[in-house]
Amino acid sequence: MSGPKIIFFILAAAILVFSVMSIFSRRILRAAIYLLFVLVSMAGLYYMMNFQFLAAVQLILYAGGIVVLIIFSILLTSQINSTLDPPRKSHLLLGAVTSVLGLILGATTILKYSFQASASAPIGTDMRTIGRHLLGTGAEGYALPFEVITVLLLAALVGSILIARKPKV
Repeated sequence: MSGPKIIFFILAAAILVFSVMSIFSRRILRAAIYLLFVLVSMAGLYYMMNFQFLAAVQLILYAGGIVVLIIFSILLTSQINSTLDPPRKSHLLLGAVTSVLGLILGATTILKYSFQASASAPIGTDMRTIGRHLLGTGAEGYALPFEVITVLLLAALVGSILIARKPKV
């Protein structure tokens, strides 16, 4: 087995293990740290597929942005040692059914789609072209996705504060 295959399997195993640990951890801070490990491992997979820009965005935006906001909100609200209530059996069953249905939907969609090579020329990688695409609002622009990401960051911050706040006694 070659080196890249070994690294791929290590990253894939890390994603699976830390995803499960993030879901089933009853400590809020540990779940956030496990989520950080998942996101960093995903960035490693993107880097292996030669998507360096996407890997950088994954590290900066998700691992460096959302998870840090979640951790700061947990630490600022003094909820570092709090534990979550155990999930009800109905929630676990509903989550399992949703996961299986999502897996079936994803697998059938991928298997039915006929992947074909693109005939268009690759986009240049000089700084001017990248900047034009990042600021563009047309079909090849990224201004709208960045605006959506800012709303996602705000929602993550508000959600993490709501999760981590002290209950009224």
